[in-house]
Amino acid sequence: MCGICGELRVDGQAPGADTLGRMLSKLERRGPDHEGRYARGAMALGHRRLSVIDLSDASNQPWVDEASGLTLVFNGAIYNYKELRAELLAQGLKFTSEGDTEVVLKAYIAWGESFVTRLHGMFAIGIWDSHNRQLLLARDRFGIKPLYYSQTRNAFRFASNTQALLAAGDVDTGFDSVALHHHFTLHAVVPAPRTLLRGIRKLPPGHMMVVDEHGHDRMHAWWQLDATAPERPLTENEWIEAVRAALVRAVQRRRLVADVPVGVLLSGGLDSSLLVALLAEHGGSDLLTFSVGFEDHPDEKGSEFEFSDQVVERFGTQHHKIHVPNHEVLERLPEAIDQMAEPMVGQDAVAFYLLAERVSKHVKVVQSGQGADEVFAGYFWYPQMHQAQGPEIDRFRPFYFDRDHDEYLRMVSPAYGGPDYTSALVEERLKSVKGAQWLNKVLHFDVTTLIVDDPVKRVDNMTMAWGLEARVPFLDHELVELVIGMPPELKIRDQGKYPLKKIARGLVPDAVIDRPKAYFPVPALKFVRGPFLEFMRDMLNSRACRERGLYREAYVKSILDDPEHQLTRLQGSKLWHLAALEFWLQRNLDSAA
Repeated sequence: MCGICGELRVDGQAPGADTLGRMLSKLERRGPDHEGRYARGAMALGHRRLSVIDLSDASNQPWVDEASGLTLVFNGAIYNYKELRAELLAQGLKFTSEGDTEVVLKAYIAWGESFVTRLHGMFAIGIWDSHNRQLLLARDRFGIKPLYYSQTRNAFRFASNTQALLAAGDVDTGFDSVALHHHFTLHAVVPAPRTLLRGIRKLPPGHMMVVDEHGHDRMHAWWQLDATAPERPLTENEWIEAVRAALVRAVQRRRLVADVPVGVLLSGGLDSSLLVALLAEHGGSDLLTFSVGFEDHPDEKGSEFEFSDQVVERFGTQHHKIHVPNHEVLERLPEAIDQMAEPMVGQDAVAFYLLAERVSKHVKVVQSGQGADEVFAGYFWYPQMHQAQGPEIDRFRPFYFDRDHDEYLRMVSPAYGGPDYTSALVEERLKSVKGAQWLNKVLHFDVTTLIVDDPVKRVDNMTMAWGLEARVPFLDHELVELVIGMPPELKIRDQGKYPLKKIARGLVPDAVIDRPKAYFPVPALKFVRGPFLEFMRDMLNSRACRERGLYREAYVKSILDDPEHQLTRLQGSKLWHLAALEFWLQRNLDSAA
């Protein structure tokens, strides 16, 4: 797990060492173990390493293969690298290291651009071909690893976060009006290739991009999720057994591949508890688990320790229970905002940041339960959507959109108005899913688009801020490919996630399985009072915010007049949505100006 960056000059000049240095400085926390640089001709590549597989210097990057003229920078983990290495050795390729980095490069040598289809894992890859003078970029199927880029008349640059590209300079930091509409409608999700900034784009999940020495590029999807049902209908027992086998493979075989210990982020919910159960079943008697809790609020508990404690007691894990006082949430919020590649509004972002800080003192790798709700239809709105009637966008909008288009127009200044971009995007994406039942279309959109830029990005940013690698087995591509074609009625039975509940029964305590669906509680950012309210009020009344002119004053005043009752359909604070974006802009754009 690492941070990568690069600059390809397309104007005949050589990249500047100072530019690469500025980019690497913004990636240091993603890879605290080693820094590497490569610069020849028009290409400069940088790498910050977190050593997880093959801890020796032999796997340091950038990886240069003089014979082929190829140089690689790679962020991620390839879980089947040993099998691929054996296959490549049988073809006559030679290896000088024991890790997955060299396997990625040799796979490209052996199989060309189709090499990515052989990789099981999470990855963002950059390969410079000095013979053909072209740069190849590739991103994993579900965008678990980030990959941003910027293009100017003089250079093409890429990096693991936007901060590195901003540090390199020459970026158009004006708002992308389409992205802004998505941000405030889809819970801060801005689907690739857009970001909020006109000058920065991101490679879509499951895509490859090739850029030549003149800056001309071509992009294509190398993987797409097929949501059609299997040709032969499966019985319920067949579905459950198929899911069990795929999940065991994802948890026990693939995501334990490391040369360091692997822990689990244990929330006390079904998903993370099932991960602990499966790892314990695999023989993890010394399994490290970690839970975080916050101060209780009069309207909501701040922890789920009563459930995580039951899991710990059953499996005898080496558990670390972390308590975070409310004052620390506010005090450390600027740090968390600084580590967001894009603005986020999820209340648990700062929770993951503070949790990852403590966890990183004990392990370098953890498994986490993100993705299970979207793959197995675990949220309360899925059964309601399943029953809804009418046009697809009308069946989708009431359950997902944070605010409707009319409210959006009342919120932003006229310069950022326009048509209902988000409804158009959702209609197009749902229509593109062929041969699937309605709810499976929604789940397809969720796992390929929405969660990429909400929980998945959040977990990557907040854990990698502390050099901690988070692995998400519920987004194993073979597991998702299996479950996406499952009849929706089976997924939503028993208030959702029925297959997981069936597998967990007898392994996980019944109280954990049968509890109502809960969310990572950070009450201070949901019930906005006291110092948190004053912080957000000051942010939105600041000179920088007023001069930016993004929000209409009347809308801001209406939210500030009654902040606790101004909630989105997903029960998020509208005030926090406004303040979080403004705070990110002040920390990441204004401070660099």
